[in-house]
Amino acid sequence: MTATPRFLRMSKGDLDGFFGLFVDNLLQLLLIFTLCPLLCGISAAEVASKILPGAALSILAGNFFFAWQAWGLAKREGREDVTAMPYGINTVSLFAYIVFIMAPIYRQTNDAALAWKAGLFACFISGVMELIGAFVGDFLRRHAPRAALLSSLAGIAITFIAMGFVFQIFATPALGLLPMLIILVCYASKLNLPLGLPAGFVAVVTGTLLAWVLRAAGLAPGAVPVEATSWGFHPPHWSGGDLFSFLFSKVGWSYMAVIFPMGLFNIIGSLQCLESAEAAGDRFPTRPSLLANGIGSIVAACFGSPFATTLYIGHPGWKAMGARWGYSWLNGTVICGIALFGAVSQVLRIVPLEVTLGILLWIGLVITAQAFQASPQPHAIAVAVGLVPSLASWLLVQIETTLRVAGTNLAATADKFAPNLHIHGVIALSQGFLLTSIIYAAVTAFVIDRKFKHAAGWLLAAALLSATGMMHAYTLTPGGVENHFGWFTAAPAFSIPYAAAAAMLWALGMRQDKV
Repeated sequence: MTATPRFLRMSKGDLDGFFGLFVDNLLQLLLIFTLCPLLCGISAAEVASKILPGAALSILAGNFFFAWQAWGLAKREGREDVTAMPYGINTVSLFAYIVFIMAPIYRQTNDAALAWKAGLFACFISGVMELIGAFVGDFLRRHAPRAALLSSLAGIAITFIAMGFVFQIFATPALGLLPMLIILVCYASKLNLPLGLPAGFVAVVTGTLLAWVLRAAGLAPGAVPVEATSWGFHPPHWSGGDLFSFLFSKVGWSYMAVIFPMGLFNIIGSLQCLESAEAAGDRFPTRPSLLANGIGSIVAACFGSPFATTLYIGHPGWKAMGARWGYSWLNGTVICGIALFGAVSQVLRIVPLEVTLGILLWIGLVITAQAFQASPQPHAIAVAVGLVPSLASWLLVQIETTLRVAGTNLAATADKFAPNLHIHGVIALSQGFLLTSIIYAAVTAFVIDRKFKHAAGWLLAAALLSATGMMHAYTLTPGGVENHFGWFTAAPAFSIPYAAAAAMLWALGMRQDKV
């Protein structure tokens, strides 16, 4: 008779899996600690006392839930080779909420507290969507082409995740180049390192040691000053009052063009992660998994973290590593300890951020490649079409950043761009770019399949969204590009052509039905 597996068991595979997941989760904390002060005006002390404790609570609870879920499956099936689902802060939504919601609000208002509340709102709505997705997620997957869902995610991955950080790596090659190459070589070749060491862990340790040696020899730039935060226990604080008061503000709702697609991605991505785990031999129930995802994000928002948590891709990789469920609860415990005791700034004093960026580059490349690989081959052009709006949004961020550094703004210089760059077209395409990406990729995929009525329905949605200001509509002010909403009058130059194209496609579909 097989002995009942112990929840607190720990194997070598669990230790290997822990280091891999730990480096990934730690990187999210480092990014939060770096980007929130830089882009959103939230001080490092506030990040350490208000944001990271809430993130720690959601990460701890989620990791223990998925460890418990895997342990329960192992007990029911009488086997010990069950691997828990990897879990942590969603990298893509982390960037989306900072770059497209919190940072613009801070630039326009110079109010860091308002930017933080908007982030809480985005995280909360994402969690609510995941709760709903636990019941309707499969319906969404059946009615949206995979190319539409994955290409918009890939657009963020290749631009805001990969491009910005690859530039940072090549700006400081002495620090970031070797770790990046270790990541690319090991992950791309699926190389097994000596002693079974995780490639991410080896890359970070090697890069850190090299950075200290080169800095001592004067061959690498010195460490970037990091705002010190005090050691000590920073307990999670209830932020529900700030959150729920913001639910009645139009500021947060005006960013639904970002929040809704990101919530949808979390739902679809979680379903795909569960499918991947089932293919690897571990079948976990859909509804409890998505409910845990949603509850984790809601808990994060209610305790001060604007960053949604979710299932991670890569379950088969952790399983091949020999990880079971111990790696999950151990990761949650250690990450929680680092966040609660103010250790993130101390980590940044030892580990240069540049040595971790190769992991982000790899994540961006994998997500982009997956959009092409996981979509039907004829839909490759649909994936490519879906990348274009993200490129426009990324370009607009670069332009606005450059103008601010030069002491001016887009409103004062927009007319000077023509004819070299049609800046108003860049802005229009970037407004609601996630929705635009989904719709254009979906229309292209359905047209490729000659499902003209389906394509007409998506174009009709584009007409409605642009008419109400969820896509393309904007107002250019000295504070930046602001959303412009209205009832069927927000962007008529777009909504009318979309409606006409929808009618044409519907007519084609009717003609096709008669043949």
